[in-house]
Amino acid sequence: MKQTTLKKEIRCSGVGLHSGQKVEMVLKPAPADTGVVFSLRNKSGRHMVVPEPGRVVGTGLATTLGTEQAKVSTVEHLLAALVGLEIDNVIVEVDGEEIPILDGSASVYVYLINSAGIRLLDRPRRIAKVVRPLVFEQDGKRVSVKPYNGLRIDYAISFAHPMIGNQTYSFESSPLSFSYRIARARTFGFMKDVEWLQKNGLALGGTLENAVVFDDYGVVNPEGLRFEDEMVRHKILDFMGDIAVGKRRLWGHFEVSCSGHDFNNRFMRYLFDNSSEYLEFANLEGALGAARKHDPEIVPVGVPAWA
Repeated sequence: MKQTTLKKEIRCSGVGLHSGQKVEMVLKPAPADTGVVFSLRNKSGRHMVVPEPGRVVGTGLATTLGTEQAKVSTVEHLLAALVGLEIDNVIVEVDGEEIPILDGSASVYVYLINSAGIRLLDRPRRIAKVVRPLVFEQDGKRVSVKPYNGLRIDYAISFAHPMIGNQTYSFESSPLSFSYRIARARTFGFMKDVEWLQKNGLALGGTLENAVVFDDYGVVNPEGLRFEDEMVRHKILDFMGDIAVGKRRLWGHFEVSCSGHDFNNRFMRYLFDNSSEYLEFANLEGALGAARKHDPEIVPVGVPAWA
């Protein structure tokens, strides 16, 4: 199984969820073994940030990557799209401190990446394969993982709201299944929380065009939900982005309950801090690569922003 990159660069702009300011972003093709690298421009110049669990510097409402020189928030939807579409190498240039929120899902990234095209590179894909079961839990939150040839996520959520309640979803990752089943699920929140956040200078870019908002009785958005269980599907999207900050893409069967950005990152730090016990770093070639089920070569173009 070969590494991939983009066939051509992608330009994208939109508002940041928290600042409400316009953000410019460019995704550029990169050579094999580059991985995902953020190139961030701020007042002091341009700075490179390579995702690692220890470089997550904020988890309030979104995942923020950074160093002492620069940071960028709301990276999880973009990283999830790169995992879901199996893009290994890309340079992400950002002018600003946030990734554009777009429609609150990863559907725009699916559309843009598939429109640009995906190029195979002449190097085997590099993964971190879980080789021993791990259960990580605290205060009602739980992430467990066990060995698996691929990426599978079983997720459970529970919210005391008549439109949500208890939801579960099982997902086997591939470009097709990600495009159809996960990418379109939008971020969600509650009207009472949105009002408080915006009064305190947060979520200034949040609107009904980039989030599902619930009042006490139902969905405020006039178009309603994209899926009846859109909320748990979005939690899987977030989780895929949050585990993409590892040194290599993870293979394993994850079972997740009531987690969030902070707990996801604590799990990732523990997993990679103890990588000699739980992980095998491998190249996907020969029998290991053949053990994985593949989608057909042609991947649908995805869903544009206005869907």
